[in-house]
Amino acid sequence: MDAIANPDAALDALAAHFAGMPPVAAMRPRILESRHGLLRLRAPLAANVNDKACAFGGSLSSLMTIAAWGLVSLDVEAAGLRADVFVADGRVRYLKPVFEDIVVEATYDDAAEHLALAETLRKQGRAGIRLQARTLLADGGVAATFVGRYVAIGKDGGATG
Repeated sequence: MDAIANPDAALDALAAHFAGMPPVAAMRPRILESRHGLLRLRAPLAANVNDKACAFGGSLSSLMTIAAWGLVSLDVEAAGLRADVFVADGRVRYLKPVFEDIVVEATYDDAAEHLALAETLRKQGRAGIRLQARTLLADGGVAATFVGRYVAIGKDGGATG
């Protein structure tokens, strides 16, 4: 993927997009890190707590889902393309409870698919991609995992101009 012309502006736009979706905004995600093939988010436990004083499973699932969605969206923009990105399917495994702020990171499941994403979108007007995400614990453990498939569908001819 090409480098985003203004990565800070792209991250600010992604954060604004998250804030514009009420269910996502309620979780209060913050972008911690974005680099080639990785997006890491943090959300406060206080905004995502359940009746057992640990993170709500729906928040873990949602945050991993939007981290992967955000990663695809950033890469599509970096390639100079305009597309709507949708989650097509996903599978979550809950491994441990989270009693701290939630940190999730999304990465691509397959490097070859990642490399082909923009070209496929340019040529076919749509592209599918598999991603994975993890909920990380401060002690280095993993609390939950997500594997999902996303689809990018070009709009207005695809190019951002």
